[in-house]
Amino acid sequence: MKKCGAYAAIAMSSLMLPGLALADYSASDEIKVLQGFKAGGGSDALAQLTQPFLRESLGVDFINEYLPGATGAIAWTRLAKQTDADGTTISITNTPMLMTNYIMNDSITYSVQELTPIANVVTDPGIIVVPADSPFETVEDFLAAAEESPGTVTVGNSGVGGDDFFSTILIEQATGLSFQKVPFQGDGPSATAAMGGQIDASFNNLGNVYGHIQSGSLRPLAVFAKERVSMLPDVPTLSEKGIEVVAGSSRGYSAPAGIPEEARQELIEAFDALKSNDEFKKVAEERAMNLDIQTGDDYRQMIEDMEVQFEQIWADVKDDING
Repeated sequence: MKKCGAYAAIAMSSLMLPGLALADYSASDEIKVLQGFKAGGGSDALAQLTQPFLRESLGVDFINEYLPGATGAIAWTRLAKQTDADGTTISITNTPMLMTNYIMNDSITYSVQELTPIANVVTDPGIIVVPADSPFETVEDFLAAAEESPGTVTVGNSGVGGDDFFSTILIEQATGLSFQKVPFQGDGPSATAAMGGQIDASFNNLGNVYGHIQSGSLRPLAVFAKERVSMLPDVPTLSEKGIEVVAGSSRGYSAPAGIPEEARQELIEAFDALKSNDEFKKVAEERAMNLDIQTGDDYRQMIEDMEVQFEQIWADVKDDING
């Protein structure tokens, strides 16, 4: 896998949070965090939310190294295959992309078995948004249009293989409907196209479009969450409409396989402590980040279950996509 298009940049989380006692992380006084995407994106937003709190609870500095390219695979290949398993390096791991990378592309050779999942932190639920002047006032309007004219309602996504792409497929499978899927290079361009009326709808992530919803430039129709989200209490879930699809982009942290058990437990305990940290929860809500903290074996099970799910989805559609 070529790395010539990648770059590495270094940034340090240094916000001090008064009143929190420092612990001593057994592996090091510094943890490097590999990020597979450019600074300023969703992974970086997670780092800026989470790492100041972890810094104080673990007593370490966090150094973020940005290695964008190959939809995260450059960073995750380095983590799995080129990083010492000593507890000094971890990575933000984005699902389902962590698995769909190699499910869809045989040239990507890392696997989740080569990682130590530490904690999922946020799940950014999928959402259907339409232009402010769209004729679709409700999700029922949107689905009825797709039923009336199969394959003609244009739906933007963040690119083939991303969570929005797979969300579209899941909804098609659950409803028997078909959409005209329009891939973009990221969530932002998809949302921009919807705002400009270039597509009928964008399947996106709540965190990416929340500001546009607040400003009135996009109208939300439904979220792909288990329950209504607190930021948009009036927006229904798909499940409420009889469509059992829960999907989105989850972001957490993993280490290489085989890190010292003491370091693993210390990291897990630090993330577990965030569940009851009111200040952390307040900041997350202010930033429209939907907390979904699952640690240790629970995070591993989440990843493994998702891997099985997306292997089956891709098996069902790959001939059509590759054809």
